[in-house]
Amino acid sequence: MSLFGGRGRRDVFGRVREGNADAVERVKDWTRARFALGEEDTVLVVELEGSLPGFPPRETLVAFWGADGRRHHFKVFKAVDQVAQSDVPPAWLKESLAQTGGTECLCC
Repeated sequence: MSLFGGRGRRDVFGRVREGNADAVERVKDWTRARFALGEEDTVLVVELEGSLPGFPPRETLVAFWGADGRRHHFKVFKAVDQVAQSDVPPAWLKESLAQTGGTECLCC
C-alpha cells in the first residue's frame, strides 16, 4: 500500500507532477531494507518545498513506524528523485531516529 497519493510528485497546491512515484517507492524500499521493516510496517515518504532561507529548494522527509509503534524519521536535503541509497542512514542509527514521547520536533 502506498501512502503517497496518486502518481507523481505533488506541488504546493496539491497538483501531481509526473515521474516521482517510482522514486518514492524506491526510497520506501531502501528504508524497509535498511531498518528491517516488514510490509505491515508503515513507511511515509514526502517531498517538501524548502521554506527556510539557505536551505535546498526541495527536501525529502521519511518517517516509519515499526511493530513497536514508535515513530522514527529522517530528512534528506534533496528532491526525492535525487535521493540515493547511501542517503538512508545506517541501521545502527535507528534508535537515534526515534522520536521520544513528549518531544516536539519542529524541524520535520
